[in-house]
This record gives sequence, structure tokens and C-alpha cells, in this order.
Amino acid sequence: MKTKDMTRDAIVIGFALFAMFFGAGNLIFPTFLGLESGISWSSGLFGFVLADVGLAILSIIAAAKCNGDVSEIFGKVGKKLSIILGAVIMVCLGPLLAIPRTAATTYEMGIVPIFKGFSPVVFSIIFFAITLVLSIKPSRVIDIIGQFLTPMLLITLLLLILVGIINPIDSISIAPRVESIFAEGVIQGYQTMDALGAIALSTVVITTLSNKGYKGIKEKIKLTLKASIVASIGLVLVYGGLTYLGATISNQYANIPLGEISQTALIVHITDILLGKPGKILLAIIIGLACLTTAIGLTSATAQYFSKVSKGKWKYRDIVIFVCVFSSIVANFGVSTIIKFSAPILSVIYPPTVTLVILTLFKEKIKNNYVFIFSTYTALFISVLTVLNNMGIGSSIGVPIVTELPFANLGFNWIVPVIVAGIMGNFIKTNTKI
Repeated sequence: MKTKDMTRDAIVIGFALFAMFFGAGNLIFPTFLGLESGISWSSGLFGFVLADVGLAILSIIAAAKCNGDVSEIFGKVGKKLSIILGAVIMVCLGPLLAIPRTAATTYEMGIVPIFKGFSPVVFSIIFFAITLVLSIKPSRVIDIIGQFLTPMLLITLLLLILVGIINPIDSISIAPRVESIFAEGVIQGYQTMDALGAIALSTVVITTLSNKGYKGIKEKIKLTLKASIVASIGLVLVYGGLTYLGATISNQYANIPLGEISQTALIVHITDILLGKPGKILLAIIIGLACLTTAIGLTSATAQYFSKVSKGKWKYRDIVIFVCVFSSIVANFGVSTIIKFSAPILSVIYPPTVTLVILTLFKEKIKNNYVFIFSTYTALFISVLTVLNNMGIGSSIGVPIVTELPFANLGFNWIVPVIVAGIMGNFIKTNTKI
């Protein structure tokens, strides 16, 4: 493999990763973070990047070490939990929640402001027809996104950001509106839950590498790492620009409680101030491309996962068609309904998944299966209690204790219990080798 080929492939795959990670939520979160950060926007940005980009890249690398076999990551905790956890994650990231949300978000933020009477049903059909066409061949997904769609997304994003830098909306003089802006950045970056998407998307990346002639695990890990660096640079630059834009408009929202500020309306307002009526069109293009690239990546990842799990009994092409049809139906429930339904489910599965990702990075050093088992089940247990507590259920059995655990204010109340459980698991005798 020639060096220049590896460099080109790393750039194309890195561009594709950037676009597949960057959905509508990634446009909204950093902008709102900038507004509440004010003069400390860079501190908030650092926390956001650490929790969002950091976890996502770790997930990609962990999956690469398993040759893109997601079931191998989950398999460390036993066959039953691995099948349940893997299936739940892929269904949530697939036709049930994440993919339908891409179309619903594009419709509500990109289409309605320009074409108010446009039918959501017709739009969802068009959106997923495009997704179907561009996802039907797994070997072409990365190239289509990396070579064609990502440059278009980057150009439109950078245009908006550059206008905001050259001609700022206002000076940045508002103090942070939350107690710890770094912690707030970590919380918002964590809530994007891009680590889940990264695990799914890694399947698409590894498939692409295999089709391009990269066979060895070490070679795939090396190229994946290079591609991840490319994606990280793009994400950091864009997140930085969006956070800055949010900070420049913070003066205008100084007297409005944060809870009353619509995050989606905020980005629309910023675009309108910077670019006027043409800004609506530009924003529609940005959101459309961001959501479409994410939908394509997740559709392909979902189809590859279930095709592999079923050992080819479920064909990739048939799964793609099913995902697109089903997603087009769910998309018509609207963004708010989908988010309301998905939030508790994702909050339960995220901690055990992140736990497995981090442990997988050190799998050669871990010689006892019980480290994986104890750690993952503890993360799952804490996340279930946390969700029950947030829903106001279970107060009579002491569930609120989860709010007293270390790092609970950052959303990481599961970390210390997981570390303790992992140490305990290491001392359980077993003949099983990792």
C-alpha cells in the first residue's frame, strides 16, 4: 500500500467520520454552550470537546482493535447481555430513534422555515429515498460521504462561522451563567452520546478499509487513528466556531432565563442576524447535509451489524430497505416525541457501553473476564437507578443516593462504582483468559 494512498484514504475516511458524527444536535449544543459561557466560552469548549470528541474517538479505536466486530466488544460480558446490549444500541441508533430524528430535525429546522406548507410525509419519503440510494452499497458509503457530502457540509458551516468571526454580532462581555462552565461543557458533550454512534459507525469504517485492501489489524488501527485525527481537527474547529458564535449573541439573551431559550431557535436567530433571509437557505443546507450524512452512516452500520449477527440470513440490502421504510414512518412523530422517548433508553445503555469501550482499549492487559462483567453490570445498575431517579420513580427505596455519588454533577456518577467493581472482579478466580 503506497503512502500517498494511505494518506488519501485517511483524509477521505476522516472527512466521512466528521460528517457522520456531526448531526443537528452537534450544531445546537455548542452554540447554546457559547451563549451560557459568555467570556469563558473557550473553557466550556474544552470540556465539550473532551467529552464529545474524546469519547467518540476512543470508541472508534476500540472497535478497530476488534476489527470492527461490535459483538466482540459486547461479548466480554457474556453472550446474553452482549446480544441484548448490542441489539438495543443498534435498534436505538437505527430505525427506532436516531435515524428517524435526522429526518424530523431536517424537516422542522430546514424545511418548515422556508416551505411552511410542505408535507412532512412527503419530505420523509424523499429524505429516506436519498438515504436508501446512497446506503445500498456498503463499500461506497464512506467514499460518497467523504468525497462529496462532507466538503459541501464543511463549506456551508465555515461560511456561517467566518461571517460571524469577521462581523461579530456583538462584543463578548457577559460572565458565565452557570457555576462551572467547564463542567457544563463536559455535561453537554457527554449528552451528545456520540460514543454510541462511533461504535456503530466503526463497522462501516472497517468494512471500507477491508474493501480498500487493508487486511491486518495493526494496519487498520493505524489508518483508523489517522482518520480519527482528521475528523477530530474538523470537529474541534467547527465546535470552536459555533461556540464563539453563541458567545457573541450572549448579550442579547442576558435577561432571559436559560430554561426559556430554545436551542433550535437560537441557531436560527444567529443565522438570520448574520446572513438575513439567505441564512435560512444556508441553515437548511447545513442541517440537511449534517442529518443526511448521519442517516446514511447509521443506516449502513445498522444493516451491517444485523447482517453479521444473523450470519448472512438477513441480507444487507433488505435491512437497509427496512430501516429506511420504518424510519420514514417514525420520523413523522416529530423531534420532541422522538427525543422524549429516546432519552431514558439511551441514558441507560450509554454508561455500560462507554465502560466496555474503555476496557476494550486495554483488553490485552486484562486477564480476567470478571473485570468486564463486574464493571459493565455495575455501570448498567447505576444508570438504571439514575434514570429512575430522574423520572421521580423509586424514591422510597433510596434511589436518590445516585445523586450523592462522586461526579454526579457531571453525569459521571457511575465512574467510581465501576472502578471499584472492576478491581473486585480482578480478584475473582477464573480460568478464562481474555
